[in-house]
Amino acid sequence: MPDIRALFFDVFGTVVDWRSSIARETEILLHPFNGGIDWFAFADAWRGEYQPAMTEVREGRIPFCKLDVLHRKNLERILPRFGLGSVPEDVLVNLNRAWHRLDGWPDSAPGLTRLKRKFMIAPVSNGNISLMVALARRNGFPWDAILGSEIAGDFKPKPRVYLAACEALDLKPSQCMMVAAHPSDLVAAAACGLRTGFVARPNEHGPGKGAKPPAGPVDVAATSLEDLATKLGI
Repeated sequence: MPDIRALFFDVFGTVVDWRSSIARETEILLHPFNGGIDWFAFADAWRGEYQPAMTEVREGRIPFCKLDVLHRKNLERILPRFGLGSVPEDVLVNLNRAWHRLDGWPDSAPGLTRLKRKFMIAPVSNGNISLMVALARRNGFPWDAILGSEIAGDFKPKPRVYLAACEALDLKPSQCMMVAAHPSDLVAAAACGLRTGFVARPNEHGPGKGAKPPAGPVDVAATSLEDLATKLGI
């Protein structure tokens, strides 16, 4: 694929392990208020509000806003389910910032570093720019740019998000590859003319609970970002 100039990356689940990180952070911050919670269940519940909240924006029922804002609304929605009705505001602010403190998968930073030798690399995530910068600084992700929902004013899988990323780098969609662990992301990117790379994350939602490989064709399928680099000739 000699015409590929840039690789775009989904981040939550593909580049970072959101589930283990959020479970760790919530246990640290919320244990004093209720120590009997299943912290992984809390992480799953918080993440479970992610797509419904963005659908409100995608369908025009509420204006576009940063994912940090939606995460905070979603947090307040799930707290009563876990018997956490009176957590102090400063704790909630810190907890919402937990999404800025997610850990990368072990192969992410070295894989991205290899891929950058040949390609421009950037996140095309539903996360806001400050969140993506924080994750990059925490984990050593060597992005060339921060792209995604905030520059497009919408959320994936809306076509505008993928196309705005291509336009930002002055590239045609066919010169860009979307890399993700989620087949639906790749299907949407392919419909916009981008090439596609699937990276398996079989434990994203717990042991053996990652997304299945795409049913349809992808340009490259890899077991990690390091494997992706190898398959792209780096």
